[in-house]
Amino acid sequence: MPLADTFLLQFKRMDIMFLQDNAITGETVVRDIVQADYRTAAVFDAYGIDYCCGGRWPVSSACLMKGVQQDELLDKLRQVTRTLTLSTTHAFEEWDIDFLIDYIRRVHHTYLRNNLPPLSEALDRFAGKHRNKYAYIPALEELFMRFSTETLQHIKQEEEVLFPYILQVAHAYADKDSLATLLVKTLRKPLPPVMEQEHAIFSNYLLPVRELTSLYTPPENACTSHRVLFGRLRELDNDLSQYLYLETSILFPRIINMEKELLGT
Repeated sequence: MPLADTFLLQFKRMDIMFLQDNAITGETVVRDIVQADYRTAAVFDAYGIDYCCGGRWPVSSACLMKGVQQDELLDKLRQVTRTLTLSTTHAFEEWDIDFLIDYIRRVHHTYLRNNLPPLSEALDRFAGKHRNKYAYIPALEELFMRFSTETLQHIKQEEEVLFPYILQVAHAYADKDSLATLLVKTLRKPLPPVMEQEHAIFSNYLLPVRELTSLYTPPENACTSHRVLFGRLRELDNDLSQYLYLETSILFPRIINMEKELLGT
């Protein structure tokens, strides 16, 4: 089974629970909200409301203490807990190359750029308070730091070098350009090594992170911040698995086949 498919299969076995967006009221306890859905932590952080050891107040009391409009906070919480599901009927392999690349760039690259730096900072803060309590923390810090750096460099290289080349090949192939063969011979990029690089990044970093965190399962005595961190890591894992699948199982093989056909090999 291809590595990307293995990643997706393993992730689908994880039990992920989210709140329904109508499950939160002014009487719901702050800590209970975050423990039920890690995504709400970002909202409470924005309003300076403690959801860990001190988050035992109902939303209404927390709003009074912080001078926050309750309806405004509840609306934000309901927005962030609203889950959008991507239909499994999408035929990604039939999408135009232009659309597929744009989707990868806008959805997955944007997600990684927006989430890797703050997630690194959150891990650093958590490690500062829990490093001596959990033996796996130093290894997790080191892995994630290297993973974040290499992944951000990788997507930058894709956008600046690889994607423009792929689009040139796809357009030449579709237009039956008489100079397409010369174009491929002149500009040809080593796609198989790029695929190997992606496999190495995720095998060397993502899989060990899964092992260190027991598939993002916090210990029974974990505090709420611990559970939030693992929830965010699990979300990142999901995005990366989809991203890897789209490139190594769909995009790159299609372009390699176009190259071979244009070169008559």
